[in-house]
Amino acid sequence: MTDQAERIYDSLLVVRAQAGDDAAFAELVERFSPRLRYFLRKLLSSAHDAEDALQDVWLDVLRALSRLNDPQALVAWLYRIARDRAFARLRKLRPHESLREESVVAGTTADDDSEFTAEDAAQIHAALDKLPAEQREVLVLRFLEDLTYDQIATIVGVSLGTIRSRLHYGKRALRSVLEKPT
Repeated sequence: MTDQAERIYDSLLVVRAQAGDDAAFAELVERFSPRLRYFLRKLLSSAHDAEDALQDVWLDVLRALSRLNDPQALVAWLYRIARDRAFARLRKLRPHESLREESVVAGTTADDDSEFTAEDAAQIHAALDKLPAEQREVLVLRFLEDLTYDQIATIVGVSLGTIRSRLHYGKRALRSVLEKPT
């Protein structure tokens, strides 16, 4: 299925679910749970917390789906709910800690035309866990979920310039973590 066809199909599922079709809602859960689970796992410290938050996300979606006016906004809406749930859980679990972590910044570049392997992917996923939550969040949304800058800004609730800045510094920080000798 092409990207546009998938978006249309997702919109159709939303409309059907809004009309009370339980099978359509179940299919939305099936289609988006793995992606939302990964996103939540990158924001929260444990798989258990991510699973709990994911369940809360789907309960919120079930309660509010009828109020989603634009079915094409589903993806940004889902990630916004997931983000809100993750940060609410972080505040509850660690009320004394700040959600904003200090940025890691490095200034080196690497031009490597070698083949990208599964081991490389595993290193990147592990390195993402070492980044501040704000950088990790935008990197996952942009490069793993392939969302636009505008969609990310809507999800995160900040300006487009802030998204660009977080992506810039996030990429630099990720590069720095990956280049550190192990």
